[in-house]
Formats: sequence, C-alpha cells, structure tokens
Amino acid sequence: MGGMSDSMLVFDRRAVRLHRDRAAATVGTTAPILREVAERLLDRLDDTKHRFTTALDVGGRGVVARLLRARGMEVVSCDLSPAMAAVNGGVAVAADEEFLPFAPASFDLVVANLSLHWVNDLPGALIQLRMALKPDGLFLASLPALGTLGELRAALMEAEAMVAGGASPRVSPFPDLGDGAALLQRAGFALPVVDADRIAIAYRNPLELLRDLRAAGEGNAVRLRDRRTPPRALFPVALSALPKQDERVAATLRLAMLTGWAPAESQPKPLSRLGAQR
Repeated sequence: MGGMSDSMLVFDRRAVRLHRDRAAATVGTTAPILREVAERLLDRLDDTKHRFTTALDVGGRGVVARLLRARGMEVVSCDLSPAMAAVNGGVAVAADEEFLPFAPASFDLVVANLSLHWVNDLPGALIQLRMALKPDGLFLASLPALGTLGELRAALMEAEAMVAGGASPRVSPFPDLGDGAALLQRAGFALPVVDADRIAIAYRNPLELLRDLRAAGEGNAVRLRDRRTPPRALFPVALSALPKQDERVAATLRLAMLTGWAPAESQPKPLSRLGAQR
C-alpha cells in the first residue's frame, strides 16, 4: 500500500472487494441514488468547452459508464471487484485503485463517483489517477464527506453503548470537506476546486437504509470493526432512535465534489467552478 504499515491501514480491502462482489447482483436497486450523485458530478462537463473522447470510470457500479457513453465517449471501467466491474458493460477491468494498471496519459477524463472512500492510500491513488490523464485532462470525483450518515453513526454508537456497554466503528470515517483541495494539490492536480453538495434521503422503513447500504456494497470494511455477531437488539434499538420527519427516517449524504486538471504547459486562470472555462 505505497509503503504504508499495517498500523496505518484504516480499511480492510479484502472486505471491500467481497462486499462489492456480493453487491454486484443487487446494486441496481440503488441505481437512482448513485445516478443522482453521478449526474450532479457530470454536470461539470457542461461548464467546459473542452470535449472528451476517452474516459476512465472508477467504481461507477453500472451508472457512470452509461452516462459517459451517452455523451459519446469511449469508456473503460474498473472496479476492485471483478463481478462489479462486469456490471458496467463494455470494456471493464478488475483493478485496485491503489495499484492501477493503466499507462500514463491514457485518458482525457477520469470519473470516480462515490468510489474512493474505502481506499487506504488516497493521496497515492489520486497521484495514479492524475498520471493516467493526458495533459490538460480532467479529473472528477465525488466523496462522502464528514457528516454523511451522521444520523446512523450517532444512533449506532448510542445503541451499542446501551446494549453492549461500548461501541466499535460501524460507519466509515469520512474526510472533512476542507481536506479535498489539499488532497488534489498534494496529488499534483492543477486548478483544484472542491464544491459541497447534499442529498437528503427519506425511508418509510428504517431497515431500507441498511438494505440499500448492503445492496450498494457499502458494508462495514473498517479494519478495527468488531467481527463478532452484533447483539440482537443493536439494530432495532439504533433504527428506532433515528430522527424521523413526516413518519420517515432521514439519511443525509454530504458530498465533496472534486475537480482537478492534469497539468499542461499553458492553462488558463480560474474563471468557473471547474477552475477555468476550457
């Protein structure tokens, strides 16, 4: 992992892959949520005069590749899970985001929609994605930011403290919104821009929230997670404590939308949220 010691690893990458393998058969049920985020991210393509022909879709779970092809692009998709990679159709590769197999300057667009938050070496992965871009190529990514699923995190911690006398990590730690620009700069992207976005989802049945997370491959893959079977009362107590509005349970996605360009000899000064009118 780019020289990272075991003590520095936050996520269990094998668990991430297994969750994605299992979710390949069910991810279609969460396509509306994934598509909503992807469409908001890809709206940024309409802010630029630059035209893209070859795109890399990182972990798009069958949604991003279709949207990019609809814009007339040739798309290569990759995913840590071979089964999930196949969901994208077209050219698909099973690849670890931390050890990408693509040659330098292979693509003029890279899109990572809700797919980098289980990566241990995120700066290293971003460097590899930047290197895969041609000069003046565009990188777009959406990342769950701090506050995402905050209602569920708080409810699980309180419930576990109540029924088990302590709490273990059950929701992924997310980066702070302000970390985004620094990550892009550290990875060598030019004209970095980070926008905040927010999506509120309401569920009639709180169990549907857990089912959606499982169906999307978003099971708990934190290395320090408690691997024992949770107390039977844990989830009923936690779900009953989730805040409700109009008899529905609320779940919030707080998103960091990242934009960066692969450096080129002459790049314009920032004029738009993309960093420049291209």
